[in-house]
Amino acid sequence: MKKILVTGAAGFIGFHLVKRLLETGHDVYGIDNLNAYYDVRLKLDRLRQLGIDVQEENFLRQKEVGSNTHSHFKFLQLDLTDEHRLDVLFEKEQFDVVANLAAQAGVRYSIDNPKVYVQSNVVGFINILEACRQNNIKHLVYASSSSVYGNRDEVPFSENDRVDHPVSLYAATKKSNELMAHVYSHLYGLPTTGLRFFTVYGPWGRPDMAPFLFTKALFEGKPIKVFNNGDLRRDFTYIDDIIQGVTGIIDKEVSQSDYRVFNIGNNNPEKLMDFIKFIQESSGKEAKLDFLPMQAGDVFQTYADIDQLQQYSGYKPQTSLKEGLQQFVHWYKEYYKVS
Repeated sequence: MKKILVTGAAGFIGFHLVKRLLETGHDVYGIDNLNAYYDVRLKLDRLRQLGIDVQEENFLRQKEVGSNTHSHFKFLQLDLTDEHRLDVLFEKEQFDVVANLAAQAGVRYSIDNPKVYVQSNVVGFINILEACRQNNIKHLVYASSSSVYGNRDEVPFSENDRVDHPVSLYAATKKSNELMAHVYSHLYGLPTTGLRFFTVYGPWGRPDMAPFLFTKALFEGKPIKVFNNGDLRRDFTYIDDIIQGVTGIIDKEVSQSDYRVFNIGNNNPEKLMDFIKFIQESSGKEAKLDFLPMQAGDVFQTYADIDQLQQYSGYKPQTSLKEGLQQFVHWYKEYYKVS
């Protein structure tokens, strides 16, 4: 079994990855800055699910978050921009693998808050690369994004496509991560694998994403904002399928200087209006629709070509959008105690 650092461990994908790694017997160390981009209580509740006895009053005072009740999981509140504390952690713990999922997420938020993205996604990532290089990490797996493809007409999106024209700063930071990782693989022999996530959703999901926003609006009787008048397509990928793909990469043996980038999606773009229909069916409620033009920084469609990842690790998504949304709505109703 491996000793694995998961950054962004209180985030949506990070939480599910930690949970799966613990279930399969790995020793896991999680870090997260627990920023207030969305409701911190959701992040703290994820940590509670992982066995961290969260003391909210200490978090609010910027002290240690809480004690650890899981023998194979440790957690530390830490920002990737804190280079000194990050270096001390790496030197002390001597990880085998790093799964870097920490990032400032969200395309639309990057339009109004660009400097936050540079600090978290660029400065934070170079600190991770340096810590990996200095401590002989055997494999760095990191989150990229389907956003790097920009507004492409040709589908499906392939890793062989040129991705030189991002339409948001968030996408630009993710492309920069791939370039920086390539340099560290080439110059220093650090094995790196970037994963371009395609619209991940499921229980414990992010409140700024469509499944959460639409479900919340339905139960509150508020209109759903439908951009581009509903003419959008997304390659929605259920969280369990994503985690199966990430752990498949972590379990692979890699060689020095290996550099790879993979799409990780569902290989099945869905129409936004079908997505809304499934949410209505799962919630038993009828949506009020507010049709709007395309938002700045958004793209018309995403569609993942996953052939390369399938050939490399056997990745094969199993969950239909209808089934996945049923699972999400069920979680939402239980977590927020709505009927």
